[in-house]
Amino acid sequence: MSSKERPTLGGTRIKTRKRNIAAPLDPATFADAVVQIYLDNAGDLELVAKNIESSDLNFSRYGDTFFEVIFTGGRTQPGTTKPDEGERHTASVLDCEPSREAILPSVLYIQKILRRRPFLIKNLENVMRRFLQSLELFEENERKKLAIFTALTFSQKLSGLPPDTVFQPLLKGNLVAKGIVLSFITDFFKEYLIDNNLDDLISLLKRGKMDDNLLEFFPTAKRSAEGFSEHFTKEGMLDLVDYNAKKMFDVKLKEMKSALTTQIAEESEISEVIETVKQRVKDANLPDFEVVRILWDVLMDAVQWSGKNQQQNANAALRQVKTWAKLLNAFCTNGKLELELIYKVQIQCYEDTKLMKLFPEIVRNLYDQDVLAEDTILHWYRKGSNPKGRQSFVKALEPFVNWLEEAEEEE
Repeated sequence: MSSKERPTLGGTRIKTRKRNIAAPLDPATFADAVVQIYLDNAGDLELVAKNIESSDLNFSRYGDTFFEVIFTGGRTQPGTTKPDEGERHTASVLDCEPSREAILPSVLYIQKILRRRPFLIKNLENVMRRFLQSLELFEENERKKLAIFTALTFSQKLSGLPPDTVFQPLLKGNLVAKGIVLSFITDFFKEYLIDNNLDDLISLLKRGKMDDNLLEFFPTAKRSAEGFSEHFTKEGMLDLVDYNAKKMFDVKLKEMKSALTTQIAEESEISEVIETVKQRVKDANLPDFEVVRILWDVLMDAVQWSGKNQQQNANAALRQVKTWAKLLNAFCTNGKLELELIYKVQIQCYEDTKLMKLFPEIVRNLYDQDVLAEDTILHWYRKGSNPKGRQSFVKALEPFVNWLEEAEEEE
């Protein structure tokens, strides 16, 4: 039995596809080449930038190494900030004086490089993140230089550098606990505010997701409103102190409003709600007039409004006032606070069309429930009303005021 032979392509050489063989990583040689450019041009960053741009160095592979050379004068040992073997130059960020005049040229130099090679921004992020996470390994003087450099990168709007690259690595527990982060961020703020205003700084912090967490830069023992105020007042940043105070105040108001909303929705005992308010007022040191405003907002927000049915809306609002009158009464303890409540009612009725015609009924109801005194209402009517809708509200309340004045004359 004969066997069949397999067909072959005679005289044809079968080619195999060659695989791309990656050259071994050699960051040391790359670093030496960059350092040599610095040395050949005596550290003149203008000339260095021109020679870097015209070079055929493999920046896409050794981008991190390139920025190590910029920051430290040479390559650093893997995983550390310690210098590695090889030549070094003295025009690095860490070798110059800790001043904006000395460091700004390095920032502008990097800006030129990034315009030609924008892909290197990721490598700049990597190196900055590594250095900021290792701040304790640098001398105090070096940390100041890094803070100035970092602030200038944002002042000069260095292409594409995200703020969270800077702020998030700083939140390592040991760095914060030792006060290193607070010192760094203070130098950063002071430098940044030379060229920018507070709104610019807040915008930067928001993009870095830190505008609500400024106290996280402080060691635990100093992490308080008082500690924040004391530190930055001493550093001459009063606008930042005022901003943070307002921010924390707004947070406390929001927390109080949220707690009250829950209790109102659950129809908690009035005595329990009053105690909650008193405790939060004490803890947050809230002014009385803000408490009155919050109480009214929470009570009206809890009303189930019925669209365009005016009578149902009136009944719902008046029912809410009657139900929670004791709560309002507990905090409207003098004429000024009662007047503040009338202002609040007036503004809400002016801004909310469905409540426009309810103003006199609400005021009368508050009077019937002993929340508003006769003298307060008369004062508002004669000279204390808010400009918003004044004429229409005064006219609408006129019959009730006439009744009050007649009753007063009879007495």
